[in-house]
Amino acid sequence: MLLEACFYLAWARIFKLLPFSKVSSVLGKPMEETSWTEYETQVNTALLHNISYSVHLMSRYVWWESMCLVKAIAIMKMLERRRMDSTLYLGTSRDVSGKLIAHAWLRSGSLYLAGQEEMDRFTVALTFSKTYTH
Repeated sequence: MLLEACFYLAWARIFKLLPFSKVSSVLGKPMEETSWTEYETQVNTALLHNISYSVHLMSRYVWWESMCLVKAIAIMKMLERRRMDSTLYLGTSRDVSGKLIAHAWLRSGSLYLAGQEEMDRFTVALTFSKTYTH
């Protein structure tokens, strides 16, 4: 799973370099959210935690920038491979000097898998949902 996380971190970093208007369709359905209770089984919860942990761990060792958006997209792609629903949130706020800042976080079911540590400081500007029929 660590090699997969490394691959998707690289993919997400390259993805981030492209114009957002050209690639946003890859992120899912805009302005929609997935179910909050879809994956409440013990097996799925463990898998979600393992995916999140793998991406966060690998992000410390890769040489490219892997901040919130890169990690969220990498996790989203790993969930996509397993046909697991997710919602990507993009938010904005102002820093202490008044400059506009952005943040990304990812949720699957009721679990936040990336970016949750700062999400409360941001106002949701966009959401993208990936839903699979089960």
